[in-house]
Amino acid sequence: MLSATAPLDQLKAKASRTNLDGMAKFGMAVENRLGVSVPEMRRIAKETGPNHALAAKLWKTGIPDAIILASMLAVPEELSEADLEAWVSSFNSWDVCDQVCMNLFENTPLARRKILKWSEREEEFVKRAAFALIACLARHDKQAADQEFIGYLPVIKRGATDERNFVRKAVNWALRNIGKRNARLNKAAIKTAREIQRLDSKAARWIAADTLRELESEKSPKRLQKRSGCGRYRLRLARSGEHLVEPVKGALVEQGAIAAFTVLACALGQGEGDEVLRAGERIE
Repeated sequence: MLSATAPLDQLKAKASRTNLDGMAKFGMAVENRLGVSVPEMRRIAKETGPNHALAAKLWKTGIPDAIILASMLAVPEELSEADLEAWVSSFNSWDVCDQVCMNLFENTPLARRKILKWSEREEEFVKRAAFALIACLARHDKQAADQEFIGYLPVIKRGATDERNFVRKAVNWALRNIGKRNARLNKAAIKTAREIQRLDSKAARWIAADTLRELESEKSPKRLQKRSGCGRYRLRLARSGEHLVEPVKGALVEQGAIAAFTVLACALGQGEGDEVLRAGERIE
C-alpha cells in the first residue's frame, strides 16, 4: 500500500514562501500550509494516479496543500456520506473548500443531497461549500436539467443575507453560474437577483448588483448564444428506426432515426436537443 510519505515529500519539495505571501493577500489561510501551487499539485496527482486510501491519509495530515491533493486522488464512488461530512467540517480556507468541491464533491451524487443541509449550517466554510457546489455543478454538469438549478434559486435567495465575505461571494458565484448556463436560466437568475436586491441586507444588495452587472451585460447574450449551439448543423445519426420529427428550430430527433440533414437550431436549451447537436457537425 502506498504511503503518504512520498507525495508529502513531493509537496514539501515545492513549498514556497513567496506563494504563501501571495495567498495571504487573497484571504487564504496560510497556517500549516506549504504554499504549493495548484498546477504542481495536479502534476503530482497525475503521476500518482487515483488512490482513495492514500487520499484519506493525506486528508488526515490537516495540511491544506495535502487536502487539496487528496481531493485530486480520491475516487468519488468510494466517498461515503461520513467522509463528506468529515471533509467539509475540516475546511478552514475558501480555496480549499472550492478545490475540494471542484475536484471531488461535484463528482459524487451524495454531494447533491448535502447542498440544502449545508446551506443551513452555521459554519462559514460548510455553508460556502453548499453554494460552491451549486456553482461547480452549474459550470461543469452539462447533462443536468434546468429544473435542478431552478430548484437551487430559493436556496440562493435564503443564503443571500449572510454578511460573511466568503459566504456571500459563494452565493454570488452560484447565482452567476446558473445564469450563464442558457437563456432560460439567465432569465430565472436575473429574476432571482432582482428579488434579492429588494432584501434589507448589504450582502444581498452586493450579490444582486454584481450578478445583474454580469448577466445583463452586452457580452452575456453572445456567450449564451454560443453555449446554446446557435448555428447550422449537419446531424448524422446511425441508429435503426423509422422517422424524424419535423427538422425546424427546436426540433428533436427521435431515438430511432437514420438521417443526415441540416437544421437551423438556436436556443434548444438542455435535454434531448443538446444530445442531437453534440452528435452533429457545426457547418456555420
